[in-house]
Amino acid sequence: MLEFEKKVAFITGAAHGQGRAVALSLALQGADIVAFDVAKKLDYPAYEFGTGEELLSLKEEIESLGRKAVIAVGDVRDIASVAAAVDKAILEFGKIDILFNNAGICAYAEIDKMTDEEWNSMIDINLKGPFNVARLIVPHMKKAKSGVIINNSSVMGLRGGNRLSHYTASKWGLTGLTKAWAIELAPYNIRVVSIHPTGVNTPMNDGLAALEGATPLEIAERSAGNLLPVPWVESQDVAHLVNYLASDKARYVTGSQFVLDAGLLSV
Repeated sequence: MLEFEKKVAFITGAAHGQGRAVALSLALQGADIVAFDVAKKLDYPAYEFGTGEELLSLKEEIESLGRKAVIAVGDVRDIASVAAAVDKAILEFGKIDILFNNAGICAYAEIDKMTDEEWNSMIDINLKGPFNVARLIVPHMKKAKSGVIINNSSVMGLRGGNRLSHYTASKWGLTGLTKAWAIELAPYNIRVVSIHPTGVNTPMNDGLAALEGATPLEIAERSAGNLLPVPWVESQDVAHLVNYLASDKARYVTGSQFVLDAGLLSV
């Protein structure tokens, strides 16, 4: 039997990058997938986001693996669009077993030059967004007396980052939510963990590089400072970690932070 046979996973920011890799990895192991994404370019930050075409191609890939896929377009800041996606998932599958809170943004800004829009967008997408999604999915997990929530934080959710005060604050906040939710939801057999990658080779890095006037490789090498001789990790590395944490192999793991940093935090 496959690891996630008869399981349903709800993934935000699913169109490309880490979300897409996790969706395909879980589907390969038997999970049906609800793929949620804003699927359009936002005013901030300046890099490219997932698209509707990518969501449709993800659905096709999942279905080619013999699994079911539901796609939903919406913004994690908009509680109505999140609610519509959760309702759609419950109508189709009747439950949600796994939540991967992955949708997020990153951009540089000096504290004295940061605009209200930059601060509010970062906090609302990276911190309020996961809260919005979780608070609508948790009642279904409580009813089932089972569930796993995996919050995609960052190494910056465990340390500080230069010209990243808004991003760092949002990711530390997500680490705190993980701790609080793990305590609150343990009586319902719902596990909550956070993961903390170093830089990941996704379209986000392309945008950051463009803003810095450097190539993606140059900006990754300059900003990451990983101990291992790699500028970043791959989305598939994140998927491997999520697979473990969502599985019964981690059945007693909750409230913990899992670092995928190529040694960055040891430097």
